[in-house]
Amino acid sequence: MKLLLLLFGLILVLEGLPYAVNPDSMQEWLKKVSELPSSQLRLIGSIAVAIGLCLIFLLQRTSIIF
Repeated sequence: MKLLLLLFGLILVLEGLPYAVNPDSMQEWLKKVSELPSSQLRLIGSIAVAIGLCLIFLLQRTSIIF
């Protein structure tokens, strides 16, 4: 449970950092993203999920880092 809360905290830091550092650029970027078609957003999201799952699998099953 502690690891899950630490992970959640890290996600909040990484998600909030661009908005805190450069909010104007983030607003422009969000406008561009909102104009993308749903199919392209779905593809980008699916690729991100696949990369994340592969990374989790590799880190759990191998001793690459530790």
